[in-house]
This record gives sequence, C-alpha cells and structure tokens, in this order.
Amino acid sequence: MSYLEYNVAQVPSGLRKVLHLNWALIVLIAAVVAIGVMQLYSVAGGSWRPWAEPQLKRFGLGLAAMFVVAMIPIWLWRNLSALLFAISIALLLAVEFVGVVGMGAQRWIDLGFMRLQPSELTKITLVMMLAAYYDWLPAEKASRPIWVIIPVALILLPVMLTLMQPDLGTAILLLTGGGAMMFFAGVHWAYFATVIAAGVGLVTAVLQSKGTSWQILKDYQYRRIDTFLDPETDPLGAGYHITQSKIALGSGGWTGRGYMQGTQSRLNFLPEKHTDFIFTTLAEEFGFIGALSLLTLYTLIIVFCVISALRNRDRFSSLVTLGIAVTFFLFFAVNMSMVMGLAPVVGVPLPLVSYGGSAMLVLMVGFGVVQSAHIHRPRTRNG
Repeated sequence: MSYLEYNVAQVPSGLRKVLHLNWALIVLIAAVVAIGVMQLYSVAGGSWRPWAEPQLKRFGLGLAAMFVVAMIPIWLWRNLSALLFAISIALLLAVEFVGVVGMGAQRWIDLGFMRLQPSELTKITLVMMLAAYYDWLPAEKASRPIWVIIPVALILLPVMLTLMQPDLGTAILLLTGGGAMMFFAGVHWAYFATVIAAGVGLVTAVLQSKGTSWQILKDYQYRRIDTFLDPETDPLGAGYHITQSKIALGSGGWTGRGYMQGTQSRLNFLPEKHTDFIFTTLAEEFGFIGALSLLTLYTLIIVFCVISALRNRDRFSSLVTLGIAVTFFLFFAVNMSMVMGLAPVVGVPLPLVSYGGSAMLVLMVGFGVVQSAHIHRPRTRNG
C-alpha cells in the first residue's frame, strides 16, 4: 500500500467518500452552470432578476442534493429503483387531475415553493428502473422475447402519459433513453433494426398520404411539417421561432458580437431566449468559439461518465451511469438540433443552462446517482 493509499485509508469513512467523489465532473458541471447564469444575466439586460439569481439558488440546492444522493450507498438506490419509478408514474397520473397549465400544456404540479414537472423526474427513475431490471435479469436472457416485453412496457407507460400532457420532446427523450438502456444491457440489434425500419416506414406513409383519400394526419399537422422543412413558408407565424434563431446563430460569426451585445435577444426578436433558445443567445454573443466551448464541456461530462461506467464492475452502477450520461446527451443534442433547424421545435431545454427548476434539480440528483456509483464501486487496493 502506498503512502497516499495509507493516509486515505485512515480517513473516517464519511470524509473518505468525499475524497472519492469525481471532482473533475463536479467542476465541469459548475462551469456549464456558470455559463448559463452568465447568459441569463445577459438576456435580462444586465440584471440578476428575474432569471440569473433564482437559477444560481437552484444550482446551490441541486449541488447539496447531489452530495446527499452521492453519500448514500448505490445498493440502496438499486433497491429503491422500483419504488421511485412507481412514484414518478403516480405523479405523472396526478398531473392529469391536479396539474398546472402553462403555455397550453398541463405538465406541472404546484408544490407551493416550486413547480415540479414529473416527466423530468421520470427521465432518471426510468433509467434506474431499467438498470435494476437488467441487473436482476441474467445477461443471457436479455434478448428473449418474453424478457424484452417487460422493459418495453416500462418505457411505453411514461411515454404515453407524457404525450397526454402533451410533451412530445420529453416523450422522445424517454423513448430514446429507454431504448439506449436496452442496447447497453445487451438486447439483440435485430429488435432495434425492426423498430427503426418500422419508424422509417411510418414516416414514409405519413408523407406519401398527404392529399390522398387515406391521408393519415390533419392538414394543420402537415403544415407544421412543411414549416419545419422550410420555415420561410411562414416566417411570421409557425416559422418565426426558428427563423429568428438562425439569424442569431449566423450573426455571431466566429467570435460573436460581444457579451450583452446580441441584438436578437436584447431587442426581443428571439423568443424563449431564457429557456429553449438560450443556446442561440450564447452563439450570437460569443460566436462559433463560444458555442464550441460549451459543446466541449458537455462532451467532457459525457466522457467522464462513460469512463466511470466502464471502470465499474457492478452491473447496476455501470448501466445507471451510462443511462444518465445518455439522458444528458439527448438533452443537449435535441436542443441544439432544434434551435439550428435540424429537428422540429419540441420544447427541450438546454441542460444546466436554460432557466428552469425541475430540469436543474433532477439532473443534479441524476449526477448524484452517478457519483454514488463512482464512490461505492468495487475497488482493488490500487483503485
């Protein structure tokens, strides 16, 4: 045993857990949040209110929650996975009866001190439930049809409840994240090929049916598709958001207009500049270099999570870490694709940057589970 290992071994167990935290991951998360707070300050015209200050407080609360979750042994989170998933499903059902309506959708439950969006919580509990399921299931059974039906049902249940709100963006993240968990668990690729082929066939049928006697969608839904493919067909209506977003992205150039100098955001041309479209305000003020810097931080967070998962010899810990990493990746990949016009606008925030309480707290709890898996992983004397 080396001198350093000897000293760490003498530290009380609670403090030893703190020393074993993935501190590089914490620094990266804090750096991303700092960028978000800086942009919220900018889009408010150089004011801490109404967005930057509350976001900073939420991060403080989320950071405390992450440390608490990290200190709890990962085996306890494994044992609680089914209960936590059931609670999130119950909350999704409760939204239908006591949910708060905002921006035309009923997605939140008012807790008094904050509005909780249960679909955000479900992104993490679904990952934990699937990780616990595949930790219990022998690996050789993962591709047998009877054992594939169960996780598919677990995924489709929250997806259906989320679509009822309606929240297409979150439903897509749940569906894709759940599919990724099944892939990581070793489900045969033929299942995924079948689903992809069916999806391509459905999209083709939808597009081919336009204007025919067997038209699948309503006329207004086809107009939305046309607007996505060519926003210029309705630049002041359905295509307004993405048109203004592209203008902001393009006007930033390589180095940007300068901090708090973005015309699209400061003159209020850019809608939802503090939530879904905050990435475009960053790109306008700091240009391609600023946008690439944020993307680099996001990539490093994913890399550290994947490295931690690969080094972990506990199946549940490895799967849950990969699942949360994929969920985080889908967050920023969908948001960035959306604001650049590469995907339809489906209302997915930019993780740790966009203003919002539920998404921030849930992500920090998710990273707390990643830290718990990292701290409590089986270790060799040198590990």
